[in-house]
Amino acid sequence: MPFPIEDKLVVAVSSSALFDLTESDRIYREQGLEEYRTYQRANERSPLAPGVAFPFIKRLLSLNGDDEDDRPVEVILLSRNDPDTGLRAFRSMSAHGLDVSRGAFLSGRPPWRYLEAFNASLFLSADRDDIREAVRRGCPAGLVLESEFTDDEDDDELRVAFDFDGVLVDDAAEQVFRAEGLIGFQNSEVRRAGTAHRPGPLNRLFREIAALQQWEAERRQRDAAYRPKVRTAIITSRGAPAHERVVTTLRTWGIRVDETLFLGGMEKRPVLEVFRPHLFFDDQMAHAGPASGAVPAVHVPFGRLNEEG
Repeated sequence: MPFPIEDKLVVAVSSSALFDLTESDRIYREQGLEEYRTYQRANERSPLAPGVAFPFIKRLLSLNGDDEDDRPVEVILLSRNDPDTGLRAFRSMSAHGLDVSRGAFLSGRPPWRYLEAFNASLFLSADRDDIREAVRRGCPAGLVLESEFTDDEDDDELRVAFDFDGVLVDDAAEQVFRAEGLIGFQNSEVRRAGTAHRPGPLNRLFREIAALQQWEAERRQRDAAYRPKVRTAIITSRGAPAHERVVTTLRTWGIRVDETLFLGGMEKRPVLEVFRPHLFFDDQMAHAGPASGAVPAVHVPFGRLNEEG
């Protein structure tokens, strides 16, 4: 039986996250909408170059098999363009071999309105306002940051890394840290070491990626030649003794992570350069910003820190 979209891991992505729109954006800013439309029409048969989210999306789609009952992943194009100016994005996906058949062209309207309708567990965009509004309304979304990352096309693994607080769980512990400092935060987490955290903005995505890894394991049982591709990591500034509550939370959820790094306040970029994720999600620009110099990074503007910052 075919996978209904309700049972798939669905990622919605804007053309600004998927492709390099530097020149298109320059024309829009400097010359206005009509010149932008003319430019896109004139170049609609010229494929756009890959953008920051392209390696992640390409590898995610590569998990799908040829049979309809072997396709657990769906990617949706969500575009602020109208269909006329957005045609280039669809043609570019086809030129790059991305199997994407669903999309929405919204003529400037907010994309977050359609995330639930498409069953999306993640929305990626380079539009800061769209992402802030989506997260404010409780949608799972992240801002793709400019990156100097160079993709290794011979590497077919899909690696995804997550910060913990404010991404996989809510920001309650971060609020304690801000109010009471490191000692107060550690004491609070030790007292609650046996209590799981409440889910955060990308909790559903995290769970669905774990389910995808289980699907890969079952596929390996059916086909000994199949090599699972998805690897996950949690990269958190926490250290002992605040690490125990992370373990409790993962046990409660029934999820195992391939790599968990408790950095105890260390800078994250060095370990990210080793793991080399195709996306790294963090709720603080102080971490996501520097990381974007080495890996594709996504800022999740969730919680009080981002509301006040």
